[in-house]
Amino acid sequence: MINAVGRRKASIARVYLTKGDGKVVINGKQLEEYFPQKHIQNALMDPFKTVEAEKIYDLKVNVKGGGFKGQAEASRMAISRALVKLNEEFRKPLKEKKYLTRDARVVERKKYGKPKARKSFQFSKR
Repeated sequence: MINAVGRRKASIARVYLTKGDGKVVINGKQLEEYFPQKHIQNALMDPFKTVEAEKIYDLKVNVKGGGFKGQAEASRMAISRALVKLNEEFRKPLKEKKYLTRDARVVERKKYGKPKARKSFQFSKR
């Protein structure tokens, strides 16, 4: 069993990779149940497609924090890291698709005197 951690925005994903037949369990639910959107499912399984290792490994994912997109991208990063731990030759194709790079963009904090981080209240000259 190989484990790895991935992070994105406020989400943290722990992935456990074992030999199997391609079952994916996220927080105790099946992939289709936890992420019903097809494009999110595809994004999550893309590291396996990139290294042509589909239906070879079982995945168990624990993910918490953030929204579904952040959770999916954190999981994708963790899966990529686990695959690299498994076989160092997978690093090059995964790195080319930027799956091993931590996306450091997070929500900017709200500033006082403003309704949001940068938005200002309507200016009135008179």
